[in-house]
Amino acid sequence: MHLDHSHTGHHPERHSASAALPDGSRRALRVGLGGPVGSGKTATVAALCRELRDRLSLAVVTNDIYTQEDAAFLLREAVLPPERIAAVETGACPHTAIRDDISANLEAIEDLETALLAKGAPLDVVLVESGGDNLTATFSKGLVDAQIFVIDVAGGDDIPRKGGPGVTTADLLVVNKTDLAPYVGSDLEGMARDAKQQRGELPVLFQSLRGEPGARPVAAWVREQFTAWTARAVATA
Repeated sequence: MHLDHSHTGHHPERHSASAALPDGSRRALRVGLGGPVGSGKTATVAALCRELRDRLSLAVVTNDIYTQEDAAFLLREAVLPPERIAAVETGACPHTAIRDDISANLEAIEDLETALLAKGAPLDVVLVESGGDNLTATFSKGLVDAQIFVIDVAGGDDIPRKGGPGVTTADLLVVNKTDLAPYVGSDLEGMARDAKQQRGELPVLFQSLRGEPGARPVAAWVREQFTAWTARAVATA
């Protein structure tokens, strides 16, 4: 649990701002997952862990306001060993801890990296899940290297059209729970058109975790980000 929010507006000058750990090795790629309450962020994180854990060294940091429910869910599902899952209780609106005062999340990430590095298991990717927020939720660039924004069809097929920074600027937009579209009257083709209009060339993936291919396309996107991240780290070494 990380509750120290004494650094307001700025994150401390620690090794998280660079691509290297204190021993000179490459730090993990950090991927943030944000989105409204109930959009399926935690389920997506769990599915990504199952898809990626045999290929990459993973850890997860979850954010909840007053509980550790999301971390508890991941632990129950045994998607990763317990020492690879950390929980942050934000004590305030979720966007505060991922954008305005990121110190608690930085501390959680660095604790995971340090502990696992000491065990000879350096991390490749850390997934940072935001608490449920609205369409304005974005991550500080001092916290994550890439951002995924998750919406779901049950929230209304007008969500892509409404836009907002989460929808328009995230590196990847995931439209989740497509299996529910016939039951809630959502127009998937219309959502795709609206998302394209809002995002231009930024990618959009439609996903249902209740059938094939599940989270595999999103996992492939994460692997692409990791490959590019590693190549940049080598090029600047």
